[in-house]
Amino acid sequence: MAVTSGKEGKSSSSMDQGKYVRYTAEQVEALERLYHDCPKPSSIRRQQLIRECPILSNIEPKQIKVWFQNRRCREKQRKEASRLQAVNRKLSAMNKLLMEENDRLQKQVSQLVYENGYFRQQLQNASIATTDTSCESVVTSVKHQQQNQLTPRDPPRDASSAGLLSIAEETLTEFLSKAKGNAVEWIQMPGMKPGPDAIGIVTISHGCTGVAARACSLVGIDPSKVAEILKDRTSWLRDCRSVDVVTVFTTGNGGTIELLYMQMYAPTTLAPARDFWTLRYTSVLEDGSLVVCERSLTGTQGGPSMPAVQHFVRAEMHPSGYLIRPCEGGGSLIHIVDHMDLEPWSVLEVIRPLYESSTVLAQKVTMAALRHLRQIAQEVSSDVVLGWGRQPAALRTFSQRLCKGFNEAVNGFTDDGWSMMGNDGMDDVTILINSSPSKLLGPQFASSDGLPALGGGIICAKASMLLQNVPPALLVRFLREHRSEWADSTFDAFSANSWKASPCTVPSSRIGGFGGGQVILPLAHTVEHEEFLEVIKLENNGLTQEDAMLSRDMFLLQLCSGVDENAVGACSELIFAPIDASLADNSPLLPSGFRVVPSDSGMDGSSPNRTLDLASALEIGSAGTRTSVDYGGNNSTFRSVLTIAFQFTFENHLRENVATMARQYLRSVVASVQRVSMALAPSRLGSHLGPRLPPGTPEALTLARWVCQSYRFHLGVELLRPNTEVNESVLKTLWHHSDAIMCCSLKSLPVFTFANQAGLDMLETTLVALQDISLEKILDDNGRKSFCSDIAQIMQQGYAYLPAGVCVSSMGRPASYDRAIAWKVLNDEENPHCIAFMFMNWSFV
Repeated sequence: MAVTSGKEGKSSSSMDQGKYVRYTAEQVEALERLYHDCPKPSSIRRQQLIRECPILSNIEPKQIKVWFQNRRCREKQRKEASRLQAVNRKLSAMNKLLMEENDRLQKQVSQLVYENGYFRQQLQNASIATTDTSCESVVTSVKHQQQNQLTPRDPPRDASSAGLLSIAEETLTEFLSKAKGNAVEWIQMPGMKPGPDAIGIVTISHGCTGVAARACSLVGIDPSKVAEILKDRTSWLRDCRSVDVVTVFTTGNGGTIELLYMQMYAPTTLAPARDFWTLRYTSVLEDGSLVVCERSLTGTQGGPSMPAVQHFVRAEMHPSGYLIRPCEGGGSLIHIVDHMDLEPWSVLEVIRPLYESSTVLAQKVTMAALRHLRQIAQEVSSDVVLGWGRQPAALRTFSQRLCKGFNEAVNGFTDDGWSMMGNDGMDDVTILINSSPSKLLGPQFASSDGLPALGGGIICAKASMLLQNVPPALLVRFLREHRSEWADSTFDAFSANSWKASPCTVPSSRIGGFGGGQVILPLAHTVEHEEFLEVIKLENNGLTQEDAMLSRDMFLLQLCSGVDENAVGACSELIFAPIDASLADNSPLLPSGFRVVPSDSGMDGSSPNRTLDLASALEIGSAGTRTSVDYGGNNSTFRSVLTIAFQFTFENHLRENVATMARQYLRSVVASVQRVSMALAPSRLGSHLGPRLPPGTPEALTLARWVCQSYRFHLGVELLRPNTEVNESVLKTLWHHSDAIMCCSLKSLPVFTFANQAGLDMLETTLVALQDISLEKILDDNGRKSFCSDIAQIMQQGYAYLPAGVCVSSMGRPASYDRAIAWKVLNDEENPHCIAFMFMNWSFV
């Protein structure tokens, strides 16, 4: 027994006849190192630790078990205290915002009362006025209007520093009136309720020129860092192609004025891209708040002008920006205002709502800024290493590159080397060719062993189509989970091998020829789980003999976003690119994919009588912060625009063949998506509580009930808490159970059909990819032998206790567990449906 001073004495008491167990400083240090590597070791792992670490050899395994239990308890208490402090800071900040909003509304009420009395007095005076007096008043009014027309309202200013400073100060005043005042009538954004777990208080404009959105939130980053991040638009605004600083100079009051030229991607092939010529003013207010405001420079202001650029429509940015105030206890309280006129007259009427909706602006710009700040704050506050041992910043760069590459394909700018090829008599598919791919893929691509050595380029096939009554999130989720419904494995293999030096034969179209399944390997996700980055492993077992040269191990880097059906106005995307297994940071990416953008005139849901309900802002819980969204009402239709773009590499002597193949393949994909859309549209499927199960299994609520009832029937005890009665509560409790619970089919080759969150974590997979994992794959040799001997007992007795052992995750990592239970799950007719497993006290070795 080690006897030295340490902090573990009180927490590890009553282990040896009531005496405190004390550890030496060296032992505590060794245990802390082990805890950092494996906070929840199994009994096998603890015995292994004692053998590997001589300094712990005189400590009993049971004492080490208690030490780890106490250490986990302290860590849990520390995290809970930190969480409560963060919630308290956020509630305090929201309370401050609510008080400011209340003051603003009271001033607005006072102003309306005054105007009401004034107009009432005017009406009374007009009713007793004589005809002559009225005529004289009209003449006087006409003269006054003529004088106003002769006198410029905004006298032109020069383009000097003094003139630009005047425009900047004017912009600052107008921006602050929108951020904190009543210059714009703000209403609550549909589907959003602020709360401590919500992204913030998000509102949209009603009745103003153009589209506008405002957001208020607390972020755990210093004001100067917040300003630096937000000013770098290309790092967080996916639709931003470039921002060029043309001129920059400082002002006498310590501020900075910049003249910017910004280009924005078009979201679909049916609209031209936008650009902005703006002035950005950064300054510090008297109260220490940092302000970054911006507006377009137009001819009426007398500032410097920027000539129009071909293929771009010049949009106007009204005074917008960021008000960043330091918050007590650290962090920043930020107000964001985005106000733009996107020139909707320049697009087709069917997609005009995209440019007339403040909700779309809020989702794509305002909330995107807040999400990026929250993501950065989370990464800074904790040392997070995600999938494949990558840092969050590296994975975030992959996401940005995927989006940028897909946007470049959709827009096809000539300055990137794109040119249009002739069609085959039908204009449903557009074919573009790029013979200078290094402009898109980066300079490192030109020096690699890939395409340029073969003397080729890139061909892009793209098309857009209008969908009705198909929620964008539902369609993208289906395309992600059921790749075999639209993809062809031969084309995936062709794309994967196109980066290699060995030439490949151009494949022929065989839709439905997806020879194997897909395994989704998670890499990273954002704070609110609105975006997922993952690696897709394609198992192509059905390749023909003529395709033997193609790789059988194919990987795709995939980005999926906008799968929340309750996010009104959100864009849904599924973008992927072939990669090799190394996933090097400088790997060239050639993205293809789908983008579905809602295009419904009722997205804003605005009403003149609608008010901002901030009294409900204090509801706690992320699941309850959003209300269900009805697309277009009960009987009405809603529309969305689907844009598809696929890119292929080619060698010069195969250019025409690849172009023909790309055109035919895209048409087959479009036909498949149309078939899927028709199947999804009538169902009007809504969002479900908890996870979505793979096709062919019973509903999640029913399966959860069967699992719990069978456990109670066979073992005589409750699996969940006794007060869990409602089906939704059963599923939710089962989903968040601390032990790994999985369901396996009763086939000759058992495969998993369901797992709770702990089970998915243990297998390192997703619910979609779970059905591609067999029980045999996760068990080691001892586990397989034990299961073969226990399966008869499970089917006859109804359950069996399994000894401690080791499983293997889908990523190949061993996970040990103390013990496990397997039981037979019966359906309502008391017939066997599947086998359930519960692995207790598991941890990665």
